[in-house]
Amino acid sequence: MPSQTATIPSERTASWSSDLAVLIYIAVGTVAIHVFLGGRYGFHRDELATLDDARHLAWGYVAYPPITPFFGRLSLTLFGTALAGFRFFAAVAQGIAVVLTGLMARELGGQRGAQLFAAAAAVPFCLAAGAIMQYVSFDYLFWVLTAYFVVRLLKSEDPRWWLAIGCSIGLGMMTKYTMGILALGIVAGVLLTDARKYFASKWLWFGVAASLLVFLPNFLWQAQHHFISLDFLKEIHARDVRIGRTKDFLPDQAKLTLLALPLWLTGLYYCLISTAGHRFRMLGWMYVVPLLLFVIAKGRGYYLAGAYPMLYAAGSVWGEQQLKAMSRRWAGLVRALVWTALATDVLFLGAIAMPSIAVNSPLWKFASKNNGDLVEELGWPELAQTVAAIRDSLSESDRARLGILAGNYGEAGAINLYGPTYGLPLAISGINSFWQRGYGDPPPETLIVLGISHRFLERNFASCEVAGHTPNPYGIENEETRDHPDIYVCHGLRQSWPDFWKDFQYYG
Repeated sequence: MPSQTATIPSERTASWSSDLAVLIYIAVGTVAIHVFLGGRYGFHRDELATLDDARHLAWGYVAYPPITPFFGRLSLTLFGTALAGFRFFAAVAQGIAVVLTGLMARELGGQRGAQLFAAAAAVPFCLAAGAIMQYVSFDYLFWVLTAYFVVRLLKSEDPRWWLAIGCSIGLGMMTKYTMGILALGIVAGVLLTDARKYFASKWLWFGVAASLLVFLPNFLWQAQHHFISLDFLKEIHARDVRIGRTKDFLPDQAKLTLLALPLWLTGLYYCLISTAGHRFRMLGWMYVVPLLLFVIAKGRGYYLAGAYPMLYAAGSVWGEQQLKAMSRRWAGLVRALVWTALATDVLFLGAIAMPSIAVNSPLWKFASKNNGDLVEELGWPELAQTVAAIRDSLSESDRARLGILAGNYGEAGAINLYGPTYGLPLAISGINSFWQRGYGDPPPETLIVLGISHRFLERNFASCEVAGHTPNPYGIENEETRDHPDIYVCHGLRQSWPDFWKDFQYYG
């Protein structure tokens, strides 16, 4: 009896200081940073769209599959409209991805040092992607989770892992359709490596069936809505190519990984070329094939972000093996350099991605120049307040059948979030899923219009007058103040509302 009680404290101590525990501490630290800083500025325009979609749960939306709005709805249920609460699950998703990155290093044969290197390399993107509630956060998680399951498959050679891989791919497709590109990378990896043997396994086909089953509700929604997301994706892609967002795809990979670039390059070498990494060749193809496909299709740089954690893990394991062959002095120097580089990445990305700096300070100006998302988090409550003041200036008859017509989802989402405080009606808009919600019954007769050009309004209304301007409380330039600063009051729609609405649908 005494000997048993003596071992219990040591077992507890071991569990609290285990490799997994340390990885969890790092992840919890990133979540804590997000929660602490997450409410400093305001909702990003993309978040306002997600929040509005979260109030209308469905198996699909024009701009994305249902996973992100689902977590948005969960956030609203638990935390209301508190900004840090709305971003909570995005931060948790990124924290889980950090843990999975370290665990991949462990499954590849790495000891604690390799696991910590890999996890630390994943932290910068974690800070950036968890700073906003967006589908990028969850898409990234499912890429990393899928890679982790593939590592478990390749290490154990247990074909039942295909079931987990399939479920993860299905959930990824329910988050962002670029998961299909990773799936093609997995197919190539099976065809081009010793993993071809799994074609004869029923578990691979069970995994395929699982991925299709998980994705089926969204597929049926798309079929019911004439695959509207294909039209959306086609138009958005054409816009991105036209304005140059895709032209720097390859240089963007260096920006994504910063000083961790040598780490993932060595990881790619380890998986794709080295003898020691022969068992994990499939991981190399899971990077190379999506890279080539995104280059050919002209994808945006961040689309490939989820492919790097598996390479960080592999590179850390390879590096750990090399350090063992060095003298103690040289090994210590290399470790110090690696940790300095990774810490620099964390500090740099944290500074420009997190809402942590006083607005309009010199450091904020540098951060906002390198991260345009920051300026899109300011001014939304003031916009609703300005619209309310315009409403109050109207005659009683104009206020009786008043509508608010918004040109983009940021404006519509801001009115729907902050407008109830002032008694404003819900916004109507032709963009994305807002168009599907219609224009109300009875339709409005007087409209306060945001974000739509005067030329369009002249064509479609009998009269339109400038009634105000987009507020600029910090003196900053963003999409609202730069591209469409004027707010109008319009009367007399020149055609019937059904005819107008039929042609008013657009994407952005």
